[in-house]
Amino acid sequence: MQPSVGITTGRFAPTPSGPLHFGSLVTAVASYCHAKSMKGKWLVRIEDLDTPRVTTGAADDILLAIEAFGFEWDDDVLYQSQRFQIYQGYLDELIQLGIVYGCNCSRKKLLEKPHHTGPLGTIYGGYCRHKHQQLNNIKLRLNTEQAGKIEFTDQYYGTINRDIDSEIGDIILKRQDGIYAYHLAVVIDDALQQVNYIVRGADLIDATCVHLYLNRLFGFPDAQYLHVPLVKNKYGEKLSKQSGATALSVENPEKLLLKALHILGQNTPAELSTYKPVEILQYAITHWDSKKILNHSANSSVNDTD
Repeated sequence: MQPSVGITTGRFAPTPSGPLHFGSLVTAVASYCHAKSMKGKWLVRIEDLDTPRVTTGAADDILLAIEAFGFEWDDDVLYQSQRFQIYQGYLDELIQLGIVYGCNCSRKKLLEKPHHTGPLGTIYGGYCRHKHQQLNNIKLRLNTEQAGKIEFTDQYYGTINRDIDSEIGDIILKRQDGIYAYHLAVVIDDALQQVNYIVRGADLIDATCVHLYLNRLFGFPDAQYLHVPLVKNKYGEKLSKQSGATALSVENPEKLLLKALHILGQNTPAELSTYKPVEILQYAITHWDSKKILNHSANSSVNDTD
């Protein structure tokens, strides 16, 4: 599947395990301005794949917050929880290729074995690769023995490369409880939605090498990437639900939009404080310059309650 010629398509894909926070806003602003500055499309995808973690009402709250900040998305909102049959179809393709296997190793069992840690966490040692276990009611892993080294150029970080087998290992594609893995679903969704310019947080930069490997297994085209440096709290931690990031307030969206643009190194003249959110975003789109992110310390700490 090839992306539409001449059309840039970006996306914002929040997880509804809670409300948006300021770090989410910075990513949304970057992806929105980047796509719209190239006269492209901007899609919203609700990544409610891990259904046990989904908070009731969070998806609706996220969409209302996005609207309050002046974002206007193209096409219908996509919900991953409605696409399990699609994910299974593509997973079956990998099973047919003979590169998916069943794994019954528990976390406790893995920790008892000699192990190494890579950019995505514990590197699985391939203990079940050749056991030929049945594939029902068991977690399914991707055999990466033949993956080799994957390399790509990120607009911010430059050349990134990882040896998938030795640095990342055999990733889980489907959990024992039947939940499809993020790495599988995001690759399929980006391809089917023809997303060809992915702007997201730098915490996913190593996962991109896995995504590119899956792209090639499926025959999907590669996208272009811009990973935005993480916004951190005063303790140097990434702003996230886990680090206690404050829920994004919609009471003064203009102030937070300007703060996000400042974090991204963009021009924010004083008169923008009198603009409405839609007008601020339109100004930001017109004057968007992703190269300015390169010269700006976007990973400096912020107080997300300001």
